[in-house]
Amino acid sequence: MKADLQFAFLTDMQTNTLTIRRAFAARQRTVWDCYTRSELLNQWFAPKPLTTRTRSIDFRAGGHWHYAMIDPGGQEYWGRFDYLSVQPIDGYAAMDGFCDAEGTLNPDLPRSRWDVSFATRGTGTMVQTIVRYTSAADLQKVIDMGMKAGMTSTLERLDELLLTLNQDP
Repeated sequence: MKADLQFAFLTDMQTNTLTIRRAFAARQRTVWDCYTRSELLNQWFAPKPLTTRTRSIDFRAGGHWHYAMIDPGGQEYWGRFDYLSVQPIDGYAAMDGFCDAEGTLNPDLPRSRWDVSFATRGTGTMVQTIVRYTSAADLQKVIDMGMKAGMTSTLERLDELLLTLNQDP
């Protein structure tokens, strides 16, 4: 991550939320595309050294993204975003959860609501993600699973990808 880019990872145990704010040195449309197109998500949406593979995506309200994060040994960790609302290039809301290869949610692991917003800030883009859990115990579980380090690494990968993309108007 570039030292001049803003990053905040805030935990609120009273409201069961994480707030992640991250600035990117790229146009809002480009950052939006990286969050919403599978061919781009597959290049960054996992902490190193994991990779991501999309099984299916239907980016619209009522649609979903079903994907696997894969470790170097080939172990797959499946996830599913169910999109609740989409406001093109400004934001979306989705339910996130752990699942199996068929997309069946794992009831033993926390599910959360993600509200993701995108805003132009100077020549770059600020992304704010508010992640809401149903309980403080669920929030603590994902913190214990390494959410902060995982998000930090994942967003650094997005920085690296953005440097390779053509951002001509």
